[in-house]
Amino acid sequence: QLQLVESGGGLVQPGGSLRLSCAASGLTLDYYAIGWFRQAPGKEREGVSCISESDSSTNYADSVKGRFTISRDNTKNTVYLQMNSLKPEDTAVYYCAAGLLYDYYCAGPTLSSSVDEFDYWGQGTQVTVSS
Repeated sequence: QLQLVESGGGLVQPGGSLRLSCAASGLTLDYYAIGWFRQAPGKEREGVSCISESDSSTNYADSVKGRFTISRDNTKNTVYLQMNSLKPEDTAVYYCAAGLLYDYYCAGPTLSSSVDEFDYWGQGTQVTVSS
């Protein structure tokens, strides 16, 4: 069974940076699309970014485009989310998720609607952006 563990969250000032990690065990991530989602209190889970299984594309929600970068290191069986120029509205619990899915579901504009396409989820890591 694939297990995912997020790390790297914490408290950061606006304009600061964090790098989240999603470490996999049990199975390799080579054949999975990996998505990053976030959920703030009282709000629905939001798709943030997704990287395809083939690394043919990386996709981002409009709200984070140009600030966040998703990448994967198959050797380390880990996916990363580099977050720069953080804003208070980025505050949320961040989750990584893996799924065997078509690239369509990995697209940035539709990622929030593709939650059910991801079969494996981490426990989440808290990111708080505040001065």
